[in-house]
Amino acid sequence: MIDDAAAVLAAAGVGSPRVDAELLAAHVTGTERGRVAFVQPDDAFAARYRELVTARAERVPLQHLTGTAAFGPVTVQVGPGVFVPRPETESVLEWAVAQPLPARPRIVDLCTGSGALALALAVAFPAAQVTAVDDSEAALDYARGNVADSSVQLVRADVTAPGLLADLDGSVDLLVANPPYIPAGALLEPEVAQYDPAHALFGGADGMSVIGPIVDAAARLLRPGGRCAVEHDDTTSEQTVAAFTRDGGFVDVTARHDLAGRPRFVTAVRAG
Repeated sequence: MIDDAAAVLAAAGVGSPRVDAELLAAHVTGTERGRVAFVQPDDAFAARYRELVTARAERVPLQHLTGTAAFGPVTVQVGPGVFVPRPETESVLEWAVAQPLPARPRIVDLCTGSGALALALAVAFPAAQVTAVDDSEAALDYARGNVADSSVQLVRADVTAPGLLADLDGSVDLLVANPPYIPAGALLEPEVAQYDPAHALFGGADGMSVIGPIVDAAARLLRPGGRCAVEHDDTTSEQTVAAFTRDGGFVDVTARHDLAGRPRFVTAVRAG
């Protein structure tokens, strides 16, 4: 059945047909992917599995069908109205957890969406004060559930607004952001174009309309020596570096790549 499902998904253009077929089977049986082979399917499984495979072949995101998305050390609830966290952003997480932070760091996650990155950072730094910001009530509905048992504080605000989190000015040790950064008109996979909220995807004509204000906010919020990472489109690495270097407020500005080798985020240290 999994073989047949993988063939259906491959024919539909799904990027990882075998993996998705196995994950859907694991979801229906309530077991782990690696243990699916030990499950004896019944008629109820077959009917539900066919239903989900058909939906996936129609390019409904896998995470919408299972209701969850894995991200680093955490699994979060996702669905219509919230951006599904991507493996690419795990490169930002990997960089962040390797930074030398104080014992009780103050961390800010802008454009938090489902709260996945903020929650993963709270797991990595249990003594941290983590503040996560988004302006989408639909996204925050998911984030509230995802961070309910953590120390993450959610704030509903526009990250481009002047004076964002003004009470934290000059005190933040680490700021991360996965903002809307796709240039308008870019061609996207159906799972993204049809199901991820446009508000979380597109960053104006050049993809930089939110990144610029985030850099300005980082310059104000970070303490001297505080660290920052901002994700960007793989076509706008140079523009993002330029945003960090334009006024001399940051040092060690570095363009970095994701696990697939594509330019994905820029890191910087607040000058002091």
